[in-house]
Amino acid sequence: MAQNKLTISRLFSYFKIAVSGKEQEFTSGSIRRAIFMLSVPMVLEMMMESVFFLVDAYFVSSLGANAIATVGLTESVLTLVYAVAIGLSMGVTAIVARRVGEQDIPGASQAAIQSIFLGIAVAMVISAIGIIFPKEILALMGAEPELIADGYGYTQVLLGGNVTIMLLFLINAVFRGAGDASVAMRVLIFSNLLNIILDPMFIFGFGPIPAFGVQGAAIATTIGRGSAVIFQLLILFYGWSKIKVGFKDLVFRASIMLNLIRVSLGGIGQFIIGTSSWVFLMRIMAEFGSEVLAGYTIAIRVLMFTLMPSWGMSNAAATLVGQNLGAQKPERAETSV
Repeated sequence: MAQNKLTISRLFSYFKIAVSGKEQEFTSGSIRRAIFMLSVPMVLEMMMESVFFLVDAYFVSSLGANAIATVGLTESVLTLVYAVAIGLSMGVTAIVARRVGEQDIPGASQAAIQSIFLGIAVAMVISAIGIIFPKEILALMGAEPELIADGYGYTQVLLGGNVTIMLLFLINAVFRGAGDASVAMRVLIFSNLLNIILDPMFIFGFGPIPAFGVQGAAIATTIGRGSAVIFQLLILFYGWSKIKVGFKDLVFRASIMLNLIRVSLGGIGQFIIGTSSWVFLMRIMAEFGSEVLAGYTIAIRVLMFTLMPSWGMSNAAATLVGQNLGAQKPERAETSV
């Protein structure tokens, strides 16, 4: 009994250290401890990302089946954006972790800036499509005319503001690669709290803010994510993390950019294949009407929420492998996997 209490007490102590981010040395010492210290904040971070949709669905559900269906169809299209963002973030984490393991912090900072440049460029293309063709996108997904008329504003805002999604993933990938997983977690907690506050204000109206309906959920989410990106940039430029960037780093470096794209292509392809299946399933479900689509949307997102811990663990593995390879410790990298 006493032994069990000691074990629980030790785990709780480790949990507090992991969340606080006090431990950042992962190329020496216990590998099991390193996995725990990285995995806890990364799992929480991934779960926080899924909370965005759950909060939107909760508040939007009172607007009817069409509103929930709109959120589901738009989210299914956004999964392609997530696929690109997650694939790029895998490459960013790998490169930054490698540079940190090599003790090349300036090189890690340069990779961080190039990832931001790349993310903005990709997001601009997606934004243009989302702003100009929101009705056509929903129609392509099989939405009924009434749903398109009521919900295209939600699609327009979320796709138009997808740069917040892209940068949120990429900059958090920089923090993860540096071993600052708790920083990435705190950023998403802040973003989610803001989204929870703003969602009902923009959906139902509050004071001078008019009731935007389902479009209000997109506005609130974009503001929440955008505020988190500003928070991330402040952390990077003021050096509140292991990685610090300055104005001298704001230079396009083709070799680093090409290397980042090369490393990320496999991850992007992997996630696009996986998420494309969900897009096709949503398209099939749309044929059964808004009520069925709304139910399927909620069910699949609850399921996705339960899968987030595995993504967090995979991010922890990527950081450990990258840092230990950079530190010329391939055996430790292998053992970490």
